[in-house]
Amino acid sequence: MLTPQATVEETRAAFRWEIPARYNIGVDICDKWADREPERIALIDVGSDGVGTEVTFGALKARSNQLANALSKTCQRGDRIAVLLPQGVETALAHIAALKMGCISLPLFTLFGPDALLHRLKDSGAKVVITNAEGAAKIAALRDQLPALERLLCIDASEAAEDFHAAVAGDSTDFTPADTASEDPAILIYTSGTTGNPKGALHAHRVLLGHLPGVEMSHDFFPQDGDRIWTPADWAWIGGLLDVLMPALHHGITVVSRRMPKFSATEAFDLIRRFGVRNAFLPPTALKIMRQAPAEAAKGLTLRSVASGGETLGAELIDWGRATFGCTINEFYGQTECNMIVSSCAALAPAEPGVMGFAVPGHEVEVLNEAERRICATGEEGAIAVGVPDPVMFLEYWNNPAATEAKFLRIGGEKWLLTGDRGAKTASGRIRFIGRDDDVISSAGYRIGPAEIEDCLLTHPAVQLAGVIGAADAIRGQAVWAYVLLAEGFAPSDTLAAEITAHVKSRLSAHEYPRAVRFIDAMPMTTTGKIIRGALRALAAQDQTD
Repeated sequence: MLTPQATVEETRAAFRWEIPARYNIGVDICDKWADREPERIALIDVGSDGVGTEVTFGALKARSNQLANALSKTCQRGDRIAVLLPQGVETALAHIAALKMGCISLPLFTLFGPDALLHRLKDSGAKVVITNAEGAAKIAALRDQLPALERLLCIDASEAAEDFHAAVAGDSTDFTPADTASEDPAILIYTSGTTGNPKGALHAHRVLLGHLPGVEMSHDFFPQDGDRIWTPADWAWIGGLLDVLMPALHHGITVVSRRMPKFSATEAFDLIRRFGVRNAFLPPTALKIMRQAPAEAAKGLTLRSVASGGETLGAELIDWGRATFGCTINEFYGQTECNMIVSSCAALAPAEPGVMGFAVPGHEVEVLNEAERRICATGEEGAIAVGVPDPVMFLEYWNNPAATEAKFLRIGGEKWLLTGDRGAKTASGRIRFIGRDDDVISSAGYRIGPAEIEDCLLTHPAVQLAGVIGAADAIRGQAVWAYVLLAEGFAPSDTLAAEITAHVKSRLSAHEYPRAVRFIDAMPMTTTGKIIRGALRALAAQDQTD
């Protein structure tokens, strides 16, 4: 755990990794606490009726052992077990059982269509899928294309799959976990990717330990007495699974489980209030939607910490968050291959709007000039990179050695993982995010990051969500275009577009304001809540030809 010091620098200097040679995530997040305090509450599972069911660590161990015994009839160590479920008890059980078996858990998002599922299941060679009725119907239609798939277990009624509960009911609650090394493969998460098919990022058991300092920092030295955590982010993604569920269970902290079919600001506020949530990971999209809710919806909250990541936060959101939650939103940064490596921490230093934060203790994060193979000077734009080795870093891309090799760069005797993001080091030692390599706008000789303009657009009362891209321009090379989803009560018009443009021009600068504002009915988003700027660029290209 991080030991709080007076400054970020002192906290970094006091930190040392303690990665044991033998380590198993499933044992750590379940059996460890079950053996010490079996009645300790691991989960509060909130159903669609709003009723919360408490699940103890003792129950989690017994039920995951039954599942491990049931799955052991099909799977051997190293086999892939896919989990196609929303947040819930069975989701946690499936991951814990797979990990205790020495198998590789494969989280899958319930909103994936057939093509996305087919690619991931076929590429990984998954032997078992654990899902619900909706997922079972999708997998059943693909089964003849998945020769490695031997079992399909369903947690509710389905004619297309084996009954999950019946399959495990008769098995023993005793199970001897696999003796795994911290370097052994544990979790396979497919990246969303901007080009080509998604790649499977294979992580070792040590990945959870690698996440801990970033989680602790982003939640102002988590855990503390009375902490209880929730996120709307699905556990199928690294942000839900390894930023919330697993770190909290490692620390013996109760996780509130509730995956909303569609995110609702009112329901989110109500959930936080009713179940005494003290810590929340709220993606920027969730924050922007919550910001639109009436002020009275946020009354009675007892939050101690709020963390956010995925898109850069601006001063407007940070100020709103402080007034609404009673604490400063800590922004963190990472990616599927190497997560939670940068974070702000209000307990150590005031937030710097528009700047992600400091390199988390234990991680070496720099900005590199790739062409000249050197570390950039303060303020110089370059590639955000992470020093190798690092406990949170992935092992490899599944069945893709060429892509794995391309992810790294050597400078002298040092090896760096390239995140694919552009940034700059500030005078305070923080990392400022500029954009993805393919998101940075080059306009009239200026390099413009979309995040700052999007933050500014959000300060206009008519703007609920905004996505900024570079559109082809004969004079400037690229021109800044903004796609805007309007807040309730506002209607598209040329007058409003001009007003929004003037708003940005007056608050930022003459070279950054949008040359075009387009109103849209829905913002294209990834399943993790990030704006799909590639889709906006395609839309702009279509707009220019119409």
